[in-house]
Amino acid sequence: MGRRGPAFEEYADRYRHIAMERDDGVLQVTLHTDGQSLAFGIAVHEELGYAFADIADDPHNQVVILTGTGDDFCSEFDTSGIESVTPRVFDDLMYHGRRLIDCYLAVDVPVIAAVNGPVRFHSELAVLADIVLASDTATFQDGSHFTNGVVPGDGHHPFWTHALGSNRGRYFLLTGQVLDARTAHDYGVVNEVVPRDQLVDRAWELAREVAAKPRLVRQYTRRLFTNELKRLSHQDLAMGFALEGLGQLDSWNAATLDGH
Repeated sequence: MGRRGPAFEEYADRYRHIAMERDDGVLQVTLHTDGQSLAFGIAVHEELGYAFADIADDPHNQVVILTGTGDDFCSEFDTSGIESVTPRVFDDLMYHGRRLIDCYLAVDVPVIAAVNGPVRFHSELAVLADIVLASDTATFQDGSHFTNGVVPGDGHHPFWTHALGSNRGRYFLLTGQVLDARTAHDYGVVNEVVPRDQLVDRAWELAREVAAKPRLVRQYTRRLFTNELKRLSHQDLAMGFALEGLGQLDSWNAATLDGH
């Protein structure tokens, strides 16, 4: 008896934009684009949900470290595959967006984010971790939504207002504010600011401390910490996606009419 899940070897090399390594139950998940800093896009959007599902289903993962490659955590966006905005296209985006968040929160062991540099796209992935470490070069921003005429609906509105508080969160989303690591620390978003060359080592140090605790203690603590986040996701995510999609359709139709 006991929990069953995929073997690490079955999924470790499955994803184009995600490198994985594991030692003594500590799983490091490193995001990248062709070995360089991650450029978020449709493929990443889809891969992450499936990768988090595999990670969540593997009972041999004891702690997860989420980090990036190179100088940036994620400061570029790959627009390939986004040619139009239709209800069916956005329904597909919404499916994968909800799956991404749901499977991330389904990871049943503590998650440590090691933010190696600027993060402008899907920055909520960092602040959803249980421990957030940031390099002294890291910055946080929602660079893809309201400042570009898009409703900040796919995880940003519930989780950034949760992390920053209502007033600071709304200001952050409406203005495209860039939070440097020290300010994010002062605001309670980041737990530690670490020199860039010490970041991953510090994440592993903390991960090994956490991994030393009994499994059920780690597992139930993670469930306790994610309970409120899951409630926010269930309550707000679908409406956020719907309103984002309607806004996008309006913008797309207006641009199409102007083009004629």
